[in-house]
Amino acid sequence: MQVIAKEFGQFVRSISLRKSMSELLGKRFMDPVIPFIFLVLIIGVISVFTPSYLSVGNLQSLAYQFSEFGFIALAMALVVMIGGIDLSVGSVFALSNFFALVLFNVVGLPVGLVIPATLLFGAFLGSINGFIIGILKARAFLVTLVTMIIFRAIFLLSAEHFAMRMAISFNYSDAWDFIGGGRILGIPFNALVLVAVCIIIWVLLTRSRLGWHLLAIGGARRSARNAGIPIQRMVFSTYVLSSVLCSLAGLLYAARQNSSGSDTGQSFEVLALTAVVLGGVAMSGGRGSVGRAMIGAAIIMVLTNGLVRNGASGEMSSLVLGAVLLIAVGVDVKWTKHKERAIEKIYVSPAFYQLPECPSVTADAGSAYQINDRAQNAEALGLGKLDGPEDIIFDRQNRMYAGTRDGLIVRLYGDNYEHIETFARTGGRPLGMAFDKDDNLVVCVAGMGLYMVTPDREVKKLTDETNRTWYSINDDSRLRLADDLDIAPDGKIYFSEATKRYEMEEWPLDGIECRGSGRIICYDPATDRTRTVINNLIFPNGVCVSHDNKSILFAQTWSCKLSRYWLEGPKAGKVETVIPNLPGYPDNINRSSDGKYWLALVGMRNPAYDMALSDPGFRTRMVKRIPPDEWLCPNLNNGGALKITDSGEVQETIWDPGAKSHAMITSMREHKGYLYLGGVTNNRVGRIPLPDADPNWSSCEDYWGPSSVKEKKA
Repeated sequence: MQVIAKEFGQFVRSISLRKSMSELLGKRFMDPVIPFIFLVLIIGVISVFTPSYLSVGNLQSLAYQFSEFGFIALAMALVVMIGGIDLSVGSVFALSNFFALVLFNVVGLPVGLVIPATLLFGAFLGSINGFIIGILKARAFLVTLVTMIIFRAIFLLSAEHFAMRMAISFNYSDAWDFIGGGRILGIPFNALVLVAVCIIIWVLLTRSRLGWHLLAIGGARRSARNAGIPIQRMVFSTYVLSSVLCSLAGLLYAARQNSSGSDTGQSFEVLALTAVVLGGVAMSGGRGSVGRAMIGAAIIMVLTNGLVRNGASGEMSSLVLGAVLLIAVGVDVKWTKHKERAIEKIYVSPAFYQLPECPSVTADAGSAYQINDRAQNAEALGLGKLDGPEDIIFDRQNRMYAGTRDGLIVRLYGDNYEHIETFARTGGRPLGMAFDKDDNLVVCVAGMGLYMVTPDREVKKLTDETNRTWYSINDDSRLRLADDLDIAPDGKIYFSEATKRYEMEEWPLDGIECRGSGRIICYDPATDRTRTVINNLIFPNGVCVSHDNKSILFAQTWSCKLSRYWLEGPKAGKVETVIPNLPGYPDNINRSSDGKYWLALVGMRNPAYDMALSDPGFRTRMVKRIPPDEWLCPNLNNGGALKITDSGEVQETIWDPGAKSHAMITSMREHKGYLYLGGVTNNRVGRIPLPDADPNWSSCEDYWGPSSVKEKKA
């Protein structure tokens, strides 16, 4: 019951109304929330003043009309997202509509040929715009304005020429009638076609390289060109696709009405552009979605239909439509402008946390945390040549490896490790490291996930995601700050993710919150599956498989405690506290040669921050009102290392008073009679002799025994 109560408490601490609201506001579907609210309000108001407006029959009639206009709005949205505009959508619609009618009624082609012919005709019209704008690099506004006039003139001349033949010609086809007025399960066929096309376009925009290229070009064309994106081909293709969508709308309209008038498609370009802007598609390009375009189109169609149903004149309809749209756009602009500001104000959401009274760190011989200067006198290895060796480890050939701030894993060798070479480039910040049984170096790379470097120096990704938390608003499956790991005898890799809310450069904010957004994760190479085994931890960091391989030890930095997770036995799957109250902030944990463990303290606690943890209101005001460089943060500039037993008894201490040599001790590794100290802000690795340690002990052989694979040439 105590375990359940503790887990429930951690869950409650992770929940916050401010946090949930900030995450909700940050979701992409919140961008068009104002247009969506306007759509709901308009439907509600019109349904009150219009009898039977929400009846099945009227909704079906509205769906027939909306589907064709929806294609026009989608076509306009695509070219706007790529940074252009297409004023010819209405003319392409009208010309394609007439073209389909001529093919079906005058020429007498079967429906199976009319459909592809009409779409090809639309592609031809779009290729004219695409060639002039994309290949010849003319201005989209002027080009499409001219083609709008030309296409409209061709339509009017053709309609006049074929007027008599259209009047006396008639062709009948069940397929043609079904395309125009058929239903499936009561839903108009053209509406189902629109839904299918929207899904396809959505997949292209969000799940394909073409969609990413399109949005990249709209967002920053010069950067897209420098990135090697084929801009001319993409712009050409987008205008072709836009006209194909317009021609599909014209085809469906031709099948439904089986006629064409001089006003067909008139003002569609203005309405489509209004719908796109109203839905939240940025006119500058680079931002938009299928959903936004459909919301804007729905507002236009519902409002227009409602005014007509209530007997409003054309002039009055235009006046009301313009006024409503002006209000909606104004509110949406304000919403977009202030939403990010609101998120910034409420995103950091501190929680209440009460630390026990800090244990005393004194020079008294009887003190469990007896202070000394052993780290201060440590021998400096690689002095001035290493940039932040956060973790260090040794292979079977006694070579030392360290991850540095610039994304490198360097290897040091020689009698005094005087030779340094680049072993691998990770592309991110390498943190915790461990060797597996085949001498592969497994590394936590901040912001990227879990990676492996083979003895041949090939870098491979193992995993960069885990299962999503069911109650999380944000998708927390991506790994943001994997920081330490260890490997169990069965090959499973247990690693900590310090925070799933903040990126590498923002990790101090997790200490300000102290809410419990970290987790312990397990990756199984045998199944290539990743799962979270413990959630809602307060900045979990060091991870170490116990000597008996039955449990793992892990540290929680901001809560200043050490815990154990049982892998097997009667307590399997349970968590228990080993050291509930440390005098500093724990970091990495590693085995020692005598069956005990080394625990790094990255910094010492201070009373001011301990007190601030119990006052979330104070920390909230601090984040809001003063600049970050004046925040009260955990003291991470004077740490040490402890040797502890399996039960958590402190048996040995190593300190550097005044942080003269090792300001932040983030890791330590025992190897053949010496203790090696690493630090995320240090420019060296410290080496301290351990007189009572086994001079032949190494972690690789302790974990995996003598080498079982053939040594490969370095």
